[in-house]
Amino acid sequence: QVQLVESGGGSGQPGGSLTVSCVITKNYDGHLCMAWFRQAPGKKREGVAALDCDGTTLYDESVRGRFTVSQDSAKNTLLLQMNSLKPEDTATYYCAARDWGELFRSLLLSGEEYHYWGQGIQVTVSS
Repeated sequence: QVQLVESGGGSGQPGGSLTVSCVITKNYDGHLCMAWFRQAPGKKREGVAALDCDGTTLYDESVRGRFTVSQDSAKNTLLLQMNSLKPEDTATYYCAARDWGELFRSLLLSGEEYHYWGQGIQVTVSS
């Protein structure tokens, strides 16, 4: 069983920074591959950033250069550092995980590939 719990987020101003965190707990040995997704009201869920099991990162074009995904050395916490925030970053952000397995790079931001999801946390960017 895997449990993902997001925290952080909240409100920020355009050009500002916010961080969302995801605490990962599981009751079995094995590696998890992680990603962040978001969903804005009235829009489809979209992949934001992936941190694959081999350390590979992939960012959606809309956040590349502004967001950074990382994980602590114990692999217990996934972070998403969001800089240069824009109003269009407003959304509910979800932490997601999948059991280890090779995956085409093009699918790292595909929600269908992830088995475990957090409850989501709100990020609002406005002036």
